[in-house]
Amino acid sequence: MSRLARCRLLKLLALPLLPACVLWNAIAAPGLPRAAAPTADSAVEWPAAWRGRALRPLALSAVEQRFAQGFPGKIVRLTDGRDMLIWRHIARPTRMLHPAVDCYRALGWRIRDEQLEQAWDGTGERWRCFIATRADTRLRVCERIEDSAGGGFTDASAWYWAAITGQSTGPWQAVTVASPQ
Repeated sequence: MSRLARCRLLKLLALPLLPACVLWNAIAAPGLPRAAAPTADSAVEWPAAWRGRALRPLALSAVEQRFAQGFPGKIVRLTDGRDMLIWRHIARPTRMLHPAVDCYRALGWRIRDEQLEQAWDGTGERWRCFIATRADTRLRVCERIEDSAGGGFTDASAWYWAAITGQSTGPWQAVTVASPQ
């Protein structure tokens, strides 16, 4: 059987399954989050301060701009003059939210000392932190994801499955903090 014939046969076999998929989406999965992605004019209130210091916005890098185009939410880059924060507002569960350590590795940073840590501000929140080094630059990077009920995650995969199964509700905030060392 030719490749074209196999493709046509698969289409014919899959066509009867389409109504079942629509029915599943409408009846069997009503509890899954259905939040729409924010539109370009949707308002997201970003923080004005971090650890008691005023924040100011920074332009997204070219890589961040390309990533933000398909992201189901909004992304902002902020600084308090010392630390740099990437703040993501997430409207719906997405696999586009992944660990910061993956981004840093992909951009050529050497990673070490990845671990969970208690928050530095006495809140008891847990953060996933690591040291990133490239050339003469050394950063301590920490990240955390919070849901609309105040629940927190230090792992993007755990967040995703909790969100997709309705155990965590959005919108969500993902914060990555890079501090010079």
